[in-house]
Amino acid sequence: MKAFEAATITTQRLVLTPLRQADADAMVDVLGDEQLHEFIGGHPASHADLRRRYEQLVAGSPDPDQIWLNWIVRRSVDQEPIGTVQATVTRLGDGWAAAIAWVIGMPWQAQGFASEAARALVSWLRGQGADPITANIHHDHHASAKVAARAGLTATAEEVDGEQVWRTGAD
Repeated sequence: MKAFEAATITTQRLVLTPLRQADADAMVDVLGDEQLHEFIGGHPASHADLRRRYEQLVAGSPDPDQIWLNWIVRRSVDQEPIGTVQATVTRLGDGWAAAIAWVIGMPWQAQGFASEAARALVSWLRGQGADPITANIHHDHHASAKVAARAGLTATAEEVDGEQVWRTGAD
């Protein structure tokens, strides 16, 4: 397997499976709560819009120096989809940097799933050679800040589009 080729990632309670267009069928409900958009903006996608979006994501980045990686977060016990994690991996000189994000559906929040998935994603990306790894988090999104910290990222003074940049190895 070549570096940064999406692979299944397992944790104690979760299985992160590479995104497929057909995942939109189940994910439209998981991502359908308006509350999920409080900090990221927008509104829940329709089934057709989510299928089109997933089709684009699966096709990959048109930029050869950028790789789009997306996973569906599933509970191990029943394979039920509960959210997503993603990484945009970009060539950085002779290496690679990764920007990550996560979304866990409302019924599964506050159970540690986001932290578990984000830790697994960061570990996998590091194993593939990504450094640094960043996440942009809304200043008022305290739950995501906790997830970032648990995944080994540290808050920086940097901002992107009004969100605070969290980074591995930040001092």
